[in-house]
Amino acid sequence: MSPKTDFPPVRACLFDMDGLLLDTEDLYTLCVNLVLDKYGRPPMPWSIKAKLQGRPGPAANKIFSEWAKLPITKEQYQAELSVFQRNMFPTTKILPGVRELLASLNPKSRVHIALATSSHESNFKLKTNHLKDFFSVFPQHRRVLGDDTRLQAGRGKPLPDIFLLALKTINDSLPAGEKPIRPEECLVFEDSVPGVEAGRRAGMRVVWVPHPKLKEEVAGREKEILAGRAGEAGDVDMHQVGEVNDGWAEELSTLESFPFEKYGIVVSA
Repeated sequence: MSPKTDFPPVRACLFDMDGLLLDTEDLYTLCVNLVLDKYGRPPMPWSIKAKLQGRPGPAANKIFSEWAKLPITKEQYQAELSVFQRNMFPTTKILPGVRELLASLNPKSRVHIALATSSHESNFKLKTNHLKDFFSVFPQHRRVLGDDTRLQAGRGKPLPDIFLLALKTINDSLPAGEKPIRPEECLVFEDSVPGVEAGRRAGMRVVWVPHPKLKEEVAGREKEILAGRAGEAGDVDMHQVGEVNDGWAEELSTLESFPFEKYGIVVSA
């Protein structure tokens, strides 16, 4: 099909966090592999890692435990994993291009931003407490975390709820007289396949910035992923997703030198 080109200007940008803003994906892998090694299990392959990315903790843990077959309970695994995470997560770093991108989305750009991450509050704090100044660009009321009570249990990514809720937090706090923002005026930034599908199912445009190892794992499926047709959401109505080459999503290797003009975003110093 011919890609759509007559999009309205982007008025809201919704950001995932892990692997998109912060270098946490490699830290997650390291922590998991330390537990696996303790019990003589092989390192986690990216074929499994790709299924865990972007998902809420309970869903990710189920997928992992079915693969890992560790000789310990899920509770013990979580306890041991948490020890490594408490040491590693406070070392997170901001990924290339992220500071510049968010700095450009200042009030003069007239683009609103919100955070939509599957990380639960406890892990969010571990990853971000040393970066509070950076995360201050996201107002507290425009942060949606994985354990947000406004999210229905079991409705995490790849379902669209988290991005629709993030948009609602923006619309509920718009300046007087500003028209509510529609989903098609939103741009979702994601690194995971379930996250891309969630954004597409929300009726939003998507920028996908995959980890190089994820890129290798899904080679040949990029167009399907950008259409939201990777099937990560399971048996749900396919009419909610896009079509291959429909113009609603693109892949970037980095957020450096982001093409604002393509999305109708006017930036100034």
